Amino acid sequence: MAAKDDPIVIKKYANRRLYNTGTSTYVTLEDLAEMVKKGEEFTVQDAKTGDDITHPVLTQIIFELENKDGQNMLPIPFLRQLISFYGDQMQMIVPSFLEQSMIAFSKEQERFREQLKGAFGKTPMDMMKTPMKALEEQTRRNVEMFQNAMRMFTPFPSAGGNAAAPAEPPKKEEKSDDLQELKAQIAAMQRKLDTMS
Repeated sequence: MAAKDDPIVIKKYANRRLYNTGTSTYVTLEDLAEMVKKGEEFTVQDAKTGDDITHPVLTQIIFELENKDGQNMLPIPFLRQLISFYGDQMQMIVPSFLEQSMIAFSKEQERFREQLKGAFGKTPMDMMKTPMKALEEQTRRNVEMFQNAMRMFTPFPSAGGNAAAPAEPPKKEEKSDDLQELKAQIAAMQRKLDTMS
């Protein structure tokens, strides 16, 4: 028998049905989405192989939610940028950055809600200013956190406006080329971050 703090095991069968072993009932993706919203921990396992398939199932839930009318939370520029990071050298940083950003946003969520409550009874313009300021502040902090993460991975000074490659390639073979490419990518990301702030 599983301990109380252990995650609930959801088994996914070949017929795509999901079975909650904690409640001994079949569940849907919507039920799993509700469990996530309630903070219930679960893992999804392939019923035949026992493989952990939690990641693809959670991704499928996001896909389903994004396809509901009026529920798009992921803007197209964000999706394009996220896709562009796959296979890129920055791919290893993105998951922890996104995770830390969501943790920080979750911590600020209660403050946002309080500000929204306090905004009622004010003019519509005032109602928009307070949450927008808080959101702008959170975005600024996220950008700073990302810039700090970038600095950890590059001991070199910021490329700033000197993102152009030198006229003659360095004589240190491929390592120098990789270094230049990395510097150019960091400079491009810095320009993107600067336009976001």
